[in-house]
Amino acid sequence: MSQTQKTMIREFPLRSSLSGAVLGNSWLGLMAWGENNKLNITLGCADLWDHRGGMTWSPKQSYSNILAALQAQDAKAIRELFATDTENVPGQPARPSLIPLGRMVLTLPEDARLLRAEQKTGNGLTRIVLRKDSREETIEIRLNMTERGFFAIHHGNTDIRSVELIPSFRLCPELAKISFPSPMETASSFIQPMPNDDAFGVHYSHSDGLISGVFRRGTVPELQKIFATQKFPRWEELERENRSFWKKYWKKVPKMKLDNPRLEEIYCDGLYRFGAMTAADGTVPGLQGPWLEDDKLPPWSGDYHFNINIQMCHWPACRAGHAESLRPLFDMVWSWRNTLRKNAEYFAGIPDGYMLPHAVDDRCKCMGGFWTGTVDHASAAWIAQMMFDYCDYTGNLPYLRGVVFEFMRGVMRVFQTMIVPENGKLALPLSISPEYRGAAMNAWGRNSSFQLAAIHRLALNLQKGAQLLGLPEDPFWKEVSEKLPQASIYTENGKSEIGLWDGLPLEESHRHHSHLGGICPFSMIDPEEDAWREILDNTRTRWTSLGMGEWTGWCLPWASMLHTRFGNGDMAELILEIWKHAFTNDGGASLHDARYRGFTIFAQVNRGEIMQMDGAMGAVTAVQDMLLYARGETLFPFAGIPRRWKYASFEDMPAPGGFVIGGDYRKGEGCVLRVRATREATLSLSLPLAGVWLCDGHPFSGKIFRKAFRKGESVVLSTKKNS
Repeated sequence: MSQTQKTMIREFPLRSSLSGAVLGNSWLGLMAWGENNKLNITLGCADLWDHRGGMTWSPKQSYSNILAALQAQDAKAIRELFATDTENVPGQPARPSLIPLGRMVLTLPEDARLLRAEQKTGNGLTRIVLRKDSREETIEIRLNMTERGFFAIHHGNTDIRSVELIPSFRLCPELAKISFPSPMETASSFIQPMPNDDAFGVHYSHSDGLISGVFRRGTVPELQKIFATQKFPRWEELERENRSFWKKYWKKVPKMKLDNPRLEEIYCDGLYRFGAMTAADGTVPGLQGPWLEDDKLPPWSGDYHFNINIQMCHWPACRAGHAESLRPLFDMVWSWRNTLRKNAEYFAGIPDGYMLPHAVDDRCKCMGGFWTGTVDHASAAWIAQMMFDYCDYTGNLPYLRGVVFEFMRGVMRVFQTMIVPENGKLALPLSISPEYRGAAMNAWGRNSSFQLAAIHRLALNLQKGAQLLGLPEDPFWKEVSEKLPQASIYTENGKSEIGLWDGLPLEESHRHHSHLGGICPFSMIDPEEDAWREILDNTRTRWTSLGMGEWTGWCLPWASMLHTRFGNGDMAELILEIWKHAFTNDGGASLHDARYRGFTIFAQVNRGEIMQMDGAMGAVTAVQDMLLYARGETLFPFAGIPRRWKYASFEDMPAPGGFVIGGDYRKGEGCVLRVRATREATLSLSLPLAGVWLCDGHPFSGKIFRKAFRKGESVVLSTKKNS
């Protein structure tokens, strides 16, 4: 079944908003949930920020001050350096946060029972099916994908006894505690003033079997005026708009067929959610996208975590045919450049750097309090890598010249102040591995493998970028490539492996596989190279022996991607199966903590259901990786196919270098690969099967196929069948 024909079915009861059937348009999100005769529609907004709180960077957060405090083991000094501006101020939040919006409750007749939610991925329709008087009736929900404030609920002749619109102020006691005033409510609307930000409100009308709603921001008088005269689009207009939007969306998405229906569902469901939370002209999704609970503040403020989570939320974009969905993220980061320069000036003492802390709001206000995240400069390097990869996929040289190259250069300037010469080599004295040892005084060391991998990727991309643009190269970039270790190597009893940082092997099961960052995401280490083979065997042995008992949902797809790069498709598949079983809820939403005990201790922390979009988007990316990924200049098709699979295929998947790849694999029969160049480029492709291959019917052999392509040129590669 193609993605455009897919119907996702969720069985009621769905007892939490996070388990609801989701609709989204990158800005506004709806979750349909409930049980018996109560249908709840939770509304959330991806940029509904309370901007108070957080940490303002100042000269005290300098590299020298931080290093001195850490070397002195002065925990008090570190706490004071990274305290938030509103620390312990009554009525003020410690840090910025996204805010819950509200809920609409539809009460059906007493004898009605909700049965299931059916979601048509091809046209954006969510249909709620209920039983009344021994027959099935329906309620249909649509969300406007272009005029993003509008939504509608069409129930026709289905009886709805009452409609109640509830502002989150009445559901979430925390709002009053941080000085939110009471909202202004009418029978069909509410307006919620905010302490320091624009007010927001929801208004609806109900007639002729149609509930039409709208969400708006503005001053209180502006919202009152808008709601008094609001006109709504007709249901038929909304239906046409939805069909057009989703048809265009899915047309770009590569189709695939896998010998595992659960992985196909991960791909289809995940890319529906990706299309619902991102857009080329949309809002940048945080940890939860636009789907925020209506009765509490979101975990971790729902913010932008740049130490993996925001990257993972956007990973599917390029190979899903929607590279432009990355631009709002990149443009947001670039819009912060004055703040990023100030951060670099205070931290590194330079006027031409860019420094991005790991957790911020949409104005780049640092969340504060977590010193290791604040000095995790790989956060900036990782975004720089994604920017460069976007240009590599799309061939957008003007963007590379005007934005990306300058951002990469400024990020490297900060690293340049942190890196020191040492015995003819280079070293990184102060470095962290994301969230390892938390914010303890020993949560740092020399030459973190994760930071080293990020620096090497940044140096390589700067050299590539300079060559593409005809710009001079800074000698420091080449010096990094030649003299900075690619990873921290830990040796014990004659066995060498990749460590977290100098002198520290992986000590525990941990959710961040950061010591393996040189393999994925930064792709600087080739697992097949003789120099790395034994080191990686030892590294994987320790990683495996420590197990998954302290893993969280989003780190499983990352592990799957690592196993694909290790040539272990069986494990790549199994981990995704575990993720779907243990880390998705009844509505298919991606969970941070496991939904049941026994697999990881992160099912036993009793903090309620936590949904994050990173796991779902990482799972989509892991499926993409099994079919096609890149390392260096080489593409690897079908590298993650499990041995038991009898078939796998994909069509028109974008690849680095401007190539578009398709392929068919049949166990015992062979493989066909279709390659098309969208611009002039040279292809390096690892052949997935041994033996003689044909290129447009002409035989050739070898492990790697290389060819210079003209724009528009295409070839077909196929295994030679035995006569």
